[in-house]
Amino acid sequence: MAENLFDLTGQVAIVTGASRGLGQYFSRALGRAGAKLIVTSRKAGDCDAFIAELSAMDIEAKALMLDVRDQTSINAFAQAAPSLFGKVDILVNNAGMNIRKPAQEVTWDDWNAILDTNLRGAFFVAQGIARHMIERGYGRIINVGSVTSVRGFAGLGPYGASRGGIKQLTMSLADDWGVHGITVNVLAPGWFKTAQNAVMYEDAGWVEYLVERIPMKRPGAPNDLDGAVVFLASEASRYMTGQTLLIDGGVTVGSTRAILQKK
Repeated sequence: MAENLFDLTGQVAIVTGASRGLGQYFSRALGRAGAKLIVTSRKAGDCDAFIAELSAMDIEAKALMLDVRDQTSINAFAQAAPSLFGKVDILVNNAGMNIRKPAQEVTWDDWNAILDTNLRGAFFVAQGIARHMIERGYGRIINVGSVTSVRGFAGLGPYGASRGGIKQLTMSLADDWGVHGITVNVLAPGWFKTAQNAVMYEDAGWVEYLVERIPMKRPGAPNDLDGAVVFLASEASRYMTGQTLLIDGGVTVGSTRAILQKK
């Protein structure tokens, strides 16, 4: 029988920011592929209902508190996580936030909150877990970026800076840690409806505008990311590192179909 390159049986995966949204979809996908899970949230108990859901799916999972904006929390988490199942093979750096404002209205505190969460936090979580991976000579780190890692959008200045930074950071970490058997890649979703941006999808005109610019003619559904996260976590991607994998329905193509059809 051919080797199943996507089988994660026996692997242990961390998914940060798993109390809601894409973090939960990533967790389910990895769990269905066979991984044991460590899911995190900023507040104790926020993942309890999700742990019960995973248990009902016969997915073994445990929760830890983690505030990626707090150095003490990160350090404690990095110490505790490997002991839960005896090791960590996979890290999905998913915790993130956004504040949408015109550039001229962004405050100092807005900037710090976004960059501290999405970029600084991601780095130090990766650093903490990578120390354990380096000892074992193996690891898969998946930094969650976005279409804003490679494209600019009005009203998303600090967020785009953080996601562009994730892309550059990932390339550096891939070079640092490749010699230790650790791959580091970016999973970059396009336009997906999440808790962070749900209000935008209540505007039918905006959704129509968006769909016109997506070659596949729809926003992403969260399970469209299942294959990508399993791929990056598995042996199927063992010779891929420092790369940004865009799952965006083609929006970064810069489609002109809608313009041409109106001529």
